Amino acid sequence: MLIFELALILLASKIAGEISVRLGQPAVLGKLLIGIILGPAVLGLVSETKTLEEISQIGVILLMFIAGLETDLDEFKRAAKASTLVGISGIIVPLFGGYFAGLMMHMTTIQAMFLGLLLSATSVSISVQALKELNQLKSKEGAAILGAAVIDDVIVIIALAFLMSMAGGEVHLGMMIVKKVLYFAGAILVAWKVVPWVLKKFAPLRVTESIISAALIICFLYAYIAELTGVAAIIGAYIAGIAINLTNYKKEVFEKIETISYSFFVPVFFTSIGVAATFDGMSKNIGLIVILSILAILTKFIGAALGAIIARFSWKGSFGIGAAMVSRGEVALIIASIGLEAKLINQELFSILIVVVLITTIVTPIMMKWFFKNGDGNETIKNTA
Repeated sequence: MLIFELALILLASKIAGEISVRLGQPAVLGKLLIGIILGPAVLGLVSETKTLEEISQIGVILLMFIAGLETDLDEFKRAAKASTLVGISGIIVPLFGGYFAGLMMHMTTIQAMFLGLLLSATSVSISVQALKELNQLKSKEGAAILGAAVIDDVIVIIALAFLMSMAGGEVHLGMMIVKKVLYFAGAILVAWKVVPWVLKKFAPLRVTESIISAALIICFLYAYIAELTGVAAIIGAYIAGIAINLTNYKKEVFEKIETISYSFFVPVFFTSIGVAATFDGMSKNIGLIVILSILAILTKFIGAALGAIIARFSWKGSFGIGAAMVSRGEVALIIASIGLEAKLINQELFSILIVVVLITTIVTPIMMKWFFKNGDGNETIKNTA
């Protein structure tokens, strides 16, 4: 059954991506929507399984790894200040928006703070794909978005640890911060000293694709250790991509990893997001879903765009950055799961938030396409489906 489902996902995602591009939208939008159609919510041809989830996880890790390989490092350094402003402003606005919304929903102070924190999360895996299709990944806006995503992840996870300690959870805030500091320090040191050495040692081996195997080992280890220290795996994979970006093997690794990723793993990732969607019992909460979705989209968009404006990006560029930060993705889903386990939210609100996260994920490429345009006003969309 799994083999048939994978064949169906690959076929449907490619066709849906092509249709989406023909309609003037990024291909990733078609892949997200076809997942909903194939999944239990509509046709029920593909079901969410642990195996599909694991393949999907590999897909998003490889997607962010490729983003690291493609990052313009000089532009990335120049965008450090802008990334900080976008990341912080993109947290503050949704944090307060979610907090006050929680109070209006008669939540306790801690619960309202948790809702605000959940709405502050960002996952740029969808945005990375849209940036690639719009030829913006290597732009100064693209660099600011990727840098802001790293900052957002670190701040939100540390804030979550602090909140959980206030709520009486088993989270040790000091240890959590130390782990993150050690991870980033270690990741930079390994990228500088160890990664080039490992690739040089693998290069002369008389086995097939030794360099590509070494690159994947580095990518997966960075992602795995990131998760162990409370940093999102996608951030670890992105840093691994940057580490190899600094070596002479960048071009070879990029070309072959891109082929592996986009032929199988990445389409499965995008489609599986839609497959995981479920709308059972949502009709009675449609009003709350609409309100929270609008709140989630506007607060992140306004907050991140405001940071970009302060960093002196153009209005159009700032709105593009704001749009790219809207998707909450798997980061928000992880936080929601933590809140459910800690009884900070109930099962009904958890289900509502899953739908809200899905909505933010679907609207992100549409918004990005609207704001990232050529000077002549025409969109440049490259089908990397």
